[in-house]
Amino acid sequence: MSELLAIGISYKTAPVEVRERLALPEARATEFVRDLRGAADVYEALAISTCNRTELYLVVGDPVEAESMVLAMLARQAAIRPTELAAAIYSHRNCDAARHLYRVVSGLESMIVGEAEIQGQVKRAYDAALAGDTVGPLTNRLFKAALATGKRVRSETAIGERQLSLPAVAVALAREQLGELTGREVVIVGTGETSELTARALADSGVATVFVANRRRDRAIALAQRYGGETVSFDQLPEALRRADIVVAATASPHLLLEAPELVEVMAQRGDRPMLLIDLAVPRDIDAACAGIDGISLYDIDDLQAVVARNRKVRQAEARRAEGIIEEEIQHFAAWLGSLEVLPTLAALRGHAVEIAEQVVRENTGKWESASPRDLERVDAVARAVVNRLLHEPTLQMKVMRDDRVHARMALVRELFGLAVAEAELQSSPTQQQPEPVAELAEVRELVARAGARGTRRT
Repeated sequence: MSELLAIGISYKTAPVEVRERLALPEARATEFVRDLRGAADVYEALAISTCNRTELYLVVGDPVEAESMVLAMLARQAAIRPTELAAAIYSHRNCDAARHLYRVVSGLESMIVGEAEIQGQVKRAYDAALAGDTVGPLTNRLFKAALATGKRVRSETAIGERQLSLPAVAVALAREQLGELTGREVVIVGTGETSELTARALADSGVATVFVANRRRDRAIALAQRYGGETVSFDQLPEALRRADIVVAATASPHLLLEAPELVEVMAQRGDRPMLLIDLAVPRDIDAACAGIDGISLYDIDDLQAVVARNRKVRQAEARRAEGIIEEEIQHFAAWLGSLEVLPTLAALRGHAVEIAEQVVRENTGKWESASPRDLERVDAVARAVVNRLLHEPTLQMKVMRDDRVHARMALVRELFGLAVAEAELQSSPTQQQPEPVAELAEVRELVARAGARGTRRT
């Protein structure tokens, strides 16, 4: 019977130099999953690829064979030996695979817990797989449920509401101090990574950005072109400060760049206009005495880190609430997934038991010379009654199973009794207590029809 398999690598298991070699841009992802479906017993496939993860969600006949094949294909793409890549690869099956996807969509597996971008990235990956016709009934159900769970997590918790990066906190602080940022003028002193991240965070707020560089003029020009700003030399900084509403300093200078006497003179020329100073440098770029100047609000990196730390604690608490929601939702998926196997497994178990009873009766027919036809009918009826009574309680228990272990339990039953279940016998609806929508029935019937073409598989 088919199994759901998730295979991937992420920032938790591999450095960026490995992740970038395994990245699957949309066009390549479509090609890769098509290659997968043509190379092994892979019936459905979908790829998610971001800067922090590359993951494949597959419906397969043999998960061990599929995992080995995927590892080989990924290693070939990255020009890495499979044995070297194996340590960075993780894999999950069935409900564990679904749970992992739910956590990914909800932001619990992100580098910044609760980040919202991943939900859109997963949705785009799913849409691309739909367009490429590489998904099917199981992956359709899985991704619809995962995306719905992500929306529920964000609507019922505050997991994404507190900023966890210094640039984002700086922007939130600016909004709190100044209100609407559209049209505000920002001076960014420095051209390093922190400066760029801050410029990127501010760019969406509609500010006018001025980059100031004391050494790397070419870098300042490149940033200004990228984020729609302008540049000035360090000698022109006093003039830029007279116009600025916000000043962000983030250089690697060993000396103070903005001192109190200079800021007193600047503020005297600004009238009553306040100025927000944000110092993200270590050592500091802005004299701490500037905080005592009328009209100036000064925050250094420790102030912002304290906000980040508080926000992280809040997000961790919200993440625990999110995990509870995910576990609720995964039980629904587990019940649906398990229901696909309960009825065919029960049918196979009953058929197996009836066959044994009939065989025993046939083997002993010659020993009852004086038995009448009516006596033989009674023997046959007794044998069937034994089968029915023996299987009555297991049948009841199997039909009401609803947790995430149903799939594993059904696999164990088939293994213990040596049952061969044809995939075409998969039922298109769960037990009567949880009827499925008509659309889902059609999807599962499609799975049944496709499985029937492959014949019976012993699991």
